[in-house]
Amino acid sequence: MLAHGMVHTYELSIPIFVAIWLREYTTIDLGLTAIPVTTASLGVMAGLGFALFGLGALPGGVLVDRLGSKRLIVGCLVGMAGSFVLLAAAPNLVVVAIALLVWGAAASVYHPAGLSLISTGVEERGTGFAYHGIAGNIGIGFGPFLTALLLLFFDWHLVAGILAVPAILAAVLATRADFEEQAAVATADGGNAANKAKTGVSSFSEFVSQSKLLFASGFALVFTLVMFSGLYYRGVTTFLPDLIGSVLGIEPIPISALLPASLLAGSASATPTLDVELYVYAGLLTVGVFGQYVGGKLTDRIRTERGLVVGFSALAVVALAFFPVASLGTLPLLAICALLGFFLFMVQPFYQATVAEYTPAGLRGLSYGFTYLGVFGVGALGGAVAGFILAVATPTALFVVLAGFATVAALLGLTLLRKRPAPA
Repeated sequence: MLAHGMVHTYELSIPIFVAIWLREYTTIDLGLTAIPVTTASLGVMAGLGFALFGLGALPGGVLVDRLGSKRLIVGCLVGMAGSFVLLAAAPNLVVVAIALLVWGAAASVYHPAGLSLISTGVEERGTGFAYHGIAGNIGIGFGPFLTALLLLFFDWHLVAGILAVPAILAAVLATRADFEEQAAVATADGGNAANKAKTGVSSFSEFVSQSKLLFASGFALVFTLVMFSGLYYRGVTTFLPDLIGSVLGIEPIPISALLPASLLAGSASATPTLDVELYVYAGLLTVGVFGQYVGGKLTDRIRTERGLVVGFSALAVVALAFFPVASLGTLPLLAICALLGFFLFMVQPFYQATVAEYTPAGLRGLSYGFTYLGVFGVGALGGAVAGFILAVATPTALFVVLAGFATVAALLGLTLLRKRPAPA
């Protein structure tokens, strides 16, 4: 839970720093040439780190099955802390880019490691996924909020250094933790002690053969479903703050109107402001805490495939209703945002538990590696798709496309529900 919260705290704080770098720097000095600082160049720079976050999940999953989850989670925490220490000391944007690459590589191993640990070490998987997801949503919602508040009073270098401290403390705690990583395999998977030892892949040929084995089963449908889930997630979150701002039509509020001038003496900005849409967005993400909890508890009570059908059907309806409802006023806007946040994260425990049900315990790391390659790797294209649609069409068109992504995911869940025999 601590590691999951840290991963998403850093993930969602990076865009806040990008806005500052746009103001502070004019060029990226590469020695032989210099590249002007624009949204495009910084977007590529940050995008490389985010790309590693998704692409590294697959090799991370392979390592989980060979080395165990605990080692990789500790390594993830140490690596992320180190990346933000490097960010705090960065004298230029080249070092910033290196720090973001280090963060992406370190963070990429977390989801296959953490989810594999829960799926093999916790008997009540759904409840475990629920609490785990809640921790992630706390990082998603409160991490950027805390970062924004700290930047009102301190330089971004110091804020980056402060953000590294929790990961260091979590890494120390993780090294002291003592538990059996596959304690629940016999109970949850019908396995035994002998099966626990048969884990991982030891060569490239075995990786290929085990991957073929995974995709020859129902996992292929699960993988396709999580890709569409990722496309919806990135597609709706990447530009939602700007879209909320356009609906609200509220100008940024000067902090000087809310706080005494003495408290703003050390501010990095001469006239710091509160961007209302960012806090509505943070609230939307925070509502996901309740979605994670409800979804996780339900996975212990109903067929996970049924939960996927209901969750993604709801997301399709919310996407189609978003702008018609939001245009009715502030309260309807807040209500539809709350529904979006709830269902956006409610589906996550369902697909996480579904992966565990469609894969053998010994290849759980590999299966979650593929899963988050789909969610964060392929899913990252959702942001590009959203940007293209907003450039050539309207926000309404974007939400129609998002509804299409959710509808496909719901149909895939329905296919899984019909193909898998009901438990005796």
